[in-house]
Amino acid sequence: MSRSLFGLLLLLSVIGSGGMQAVAAETSRPNVLFIAVDDLNDWISCLGGHPDCKTPNIDHLAARGLLFTNSHCAAPACNPSRAALLTGIRPSSSGVYLNSQPWRPAMQSAVTLPQHFRNHGYQANGSGKIFHGRYNDYGSWDDYLKQTGDPKPTPAVLQDPHSRAGTIIWGVLDAQDQEMSDYKMANYAIDFLSKPNQKPFFLACGIYRPHMPWQVPRKYYDMYPLDKIHIPEVPEHDLDDIPPAGVRMARPQGDHAKILKTENWRYAVQAYLASIAFADVQVGRVLDALDASPYAKNTIVVLWGDHGWHLGEKHHWRKFSLWEEATRAPLMMVVPGVTQAGTRCDQAVDFMNIYPTLCELCDLPRGEHLDGISMVSLLKDPSQTWERPALTTHGRLNHAIRDNRYRLIRYQNGDEELYDHSQDPMEWKNLADDPRYADIKQKLAKWFPEKNAPDAPHDPELGKNRKNKRQQGKGKQKKKAAKS
Repeated sequence: MSRSLFGLLLLLSVIGSGGMQAVAAETSRPNVLFIAVDDLNDWISCLGGHPDCKTPNIDHLAARGLLFTNSHCAAPACNPSRAALLTGIRPSSSGVYLNSQPWRPAMQSAVTLPQHFRNHGYQANGSGKIFHGRYNDYGSWDDYLKQTGDPKPTPAVLQDPHSRAGTIIWGVLDAQDQEMSDYKMANYAIDFLSKPNQKPFFLACGIYRPHMPWQVPRKYYDMYPLDKIHIPEVPEHDLDDIPPAGVRMARPQGDHAKILKTENWRYAVQAYLASIAFADVQVGRVLDALDASPYAKNTIVVLWGDHGWHLGEKHHWRKFSLWEEATRAPLMMVVPGVTQAGTRCDQAVDFMNIYPTLCELCDLPRGEHLDGISMVSLLKDPSQTWERPALTTHGRLNHAIRDNRYRLIRYQNGDEELYDHSQDPMEWKNLADDPRYADIKQKLAKWFPEKNAPDAPHDPELGKNRKNKRQQGKGKQKKKAAKS
C-alpha cells in the first residue's frame, strides 16, 4: 500500500467518525507501537493455551486486528530470537545461536529495525527489554529507558520451599504495581504518547514479565487459587520415542526432576500465570494511552513474545528446545486501513517476517539482507495459502520446520522428530521413523537453511561469571558439609 493511499484511508476514517482532531498527525506516515512481552508462551486466552489464563487486555488487542495463531520465533532463547527479529538476519546466517553470543560484534554492519526507521525520518524511542538486556544497542534509539530493579520478596517468601525449585524461582511480592520496573517502562510509553511529536515514531515498549523470577504483587497470585490450578497434561513416558539429541535438550533430570521432587509443579504454574496477568495489565495501560492520544487512528500496533516456555511439557522447563511449546509465541498486528477486526491467521509464520512487513506498511525500502518476507498479503487476506513454513534454530545445525500441519526437527547429529499437529497437537507421538511419512519429511527438509554460519564468539565475561557462581556454590556446599 502506498503512503498516499494509506493517508487517504486514514483521512476518510477521521472525517467519517465526525472528528477532525489532529488531522495532520492522523494523515502522516503511520506510527508504530512495538510491544514485546518476554517469555510469553501460547497460554494467553486468545490462543487458548491454558484454561486458567486471563489476559483481557492482550485479548482485546487481538480482537482489534489480526491474530497469528501459528507464529514461531527464530530461536528459542532471548538473545538470538531478538537479534534475529530486530536485524532481519537468521541465526543460521549470523552465527548468533545462543544467549552467550553477543550479536553486534557478529553483525557489525546490520541495520536494526529501529535504526532503519530512524534512517528514514522516524523518531525511535524505547523502554524495557527489546534487545536482550545484556546486549542492548543504544545506538539504535533516539532515547531509551533501561529496566530498573524490582522489589524483593520478604525473607519468609525467599525461604519458603514452595517459592523455588533449583533455579526456577518465583514468589509473592507485598508491593504495589507502581514499584515494578515494568510499570515504569509502560509509563515511559504512556508519557511519550501524551506529547506532541513532530516526526512519525517507532515506539518500543518491552515488558519483562513473565520472565523469571515470577515475583509479582500478591493480587495477581490471588487471581489463581492453588486448588483450582490446572497443570499441563504430560504422559509419563513422553520421552520414550525421542532420540538422544532431543532428550539431551530436554534435560528431564534437571528442572523437571526438581519440580517433581519438591512438589512444586502447581505452585510454579500459579506463579507463571500470575506473572502473565501482571504483564497483561501493563500492556493494557499502554493501549489505553494510545487510544486516548491523537495517534490512535494512525498507529500500527505489533505485539509479540520472543519465544514460548515449557512448564513441564516434554518433561522440560524453560525455552531452549525445538518443540512447539518453546517455539510458538504470540504475534498480533493492528494496521489501520489494512487489517480487519477479529481476524485470525492459521498459516505458519515466523518472526523473521516482521521487519519486512513493517517496511512495506510504512513505505520504507526493504534491505536486501533480510531473511524474511513481507506478510502484508496475509494481513489483507488471512485465509490465503502461505507456502513458506516457520523455521526455528537452537544451536548450530539444530532446526525445526513448522508448516500448517507438521513439525520436523533435525538435530546436528542427524536425529529427527516428526509430529502431525492435526492429530497430535501436544507432540506426544514421534513419527520420524515411520516410512509412511518419508515424503512429508523430504518436503519439509527442503526448508532447512543451506547456510549454517559458524558459531559467533561467546561472551568471555559471561563465562567468567558462570564459573565464579559455580565456585561459590561449591564453597557453600563444602561449608555445609564441614558443619554437618
